[in-house]
Amino acid sequence: MTNRLRVRSGGAGDPLLLLLHGLGATGDVWDGLVERLGEWWPGQWLVPDLPGHGGSDPLAAYSIGGLAAAVAPAIPARRPVIVLGHSLGGAVGLALASGWFGVAVTAVGGLGIKVVWSEEDLARSRALADRPPPEYPTRREAADRHLKVAGLVGLVAPEQVPDEALVRRDDRWSPVFDPAAFAVGAPDMPGLLAAARAPVVLAAGERDTMGPPDHLRALGADPVVFAGLGHNAHVEAPDALLPFLDRLRLVR
Repeated sequence: MTNRLRVRSGGAGDPLLLLLHGLGATGDVWDGLVERLGEWWPGQWLVPDLPGHGGSDPLAAYSIGGLAAAVAPAIPARRPVIVLGHSLGGAVGLALASGWFGVAVTAVGGLGIKVVWSEEDLARSRALADRPPPEYPTRREAADRHLKVAGLVGLVAPEQVPDEALVRRDDRWSPVFDPAAFAVGAPDMPGLLAAARAPVVLAAGERDTMGPPDHLRALGADPVVFAGLGHNAHVEAPDALLPFLDRLRLVR
């Protein structure tokens, strides 16, 4: 059975740009960047909601590989694909770059991937995964919760949260995000980087406390650092990512 994915696309031609959001968010976090692609990107772009997020169906269980396998069928076969993924989406992009899922990735950018996980981090994620979806009496409260989980508080106004991120049942509102996705856990970054069959460029906001540049350097990477920006650099300053897209398009 194929899981339904909410996918938005635009543009035409190659290379195809695949934009993957982070845990708890939806593909709408890329809207600021997408608005600029018409004059900047020469090919098509594709923005899915990851399974268990937004308008996409949940999975029975979550893993980096499982998310990559669920996204892969939405990507046109035999097309050169450049992936830009944020946080969890960056790890999924690295998995796609392995070639194991039939996607012809030519370059992958990982923005703000959390690569250092403490036992406390993992225990907290497991506990959150076991909780039922919270319910609220108003859309505003559910939107606030969505923004908190996605790390977007202060960057996106509650009234700007897309309808696909929320669900109303009777007189109660909830984020549509499947809490079980918290159980995806820490990515095996050394393994993902070793398996990648395409060039990888890692990046982070200078002020990113979840995936700071120093953690990427400890992996042996020479990350692109976005000055003055935090974990959601693509939301804070979409223009800052345009030269990064050029680098991914031209890297060999």
